[in-house]
Amino acid sequence: MRDILVVDDNSINRQLAVYLLKKGGYNVYEAESGRQTFEFLSGKTPDVILLDIQLPEMDGVEVLRRIRSDSVTKDIKVIALTAYTMRGDKEKFEAAGFDGYLPKPIEPKTFANQILEIYNS
Repeated sequence: MRDILVVDDNSINRQLAVYLLKKGGYNVYEAESGRQTFEFLSGKTPDVILLDIQLPEMDGVEVLRRIRSDSVTKDIKVIALTAYTMRGDKEKFEAAGFDGYLPKPIEPKTFANQILEIYNS
């Protein structure tokens, strides 16, 4: 795993994730909406997408549905990165097709390792 796309409309959350991942040695790309995600995917296929659920234009579940319906992108590991942390949310997002779930706020000390664990599972 080398390339990670971070999709989050909150610039502070996105900047923190990007910083931590770059510090961990990853090539990191950014998008702040579903539209930008698909613009990026039209030219590059990352190993992992960290996808916020609450996005402008279309939510993360809809973005995931479209990623999974495209033969070029359907096998990318997609991890929900979300403030939805109520009981059952993790299971709901995994049932929707996410490969993993990371709650916000992220834990800086373990963030990169959590992604690696999900990627390798």
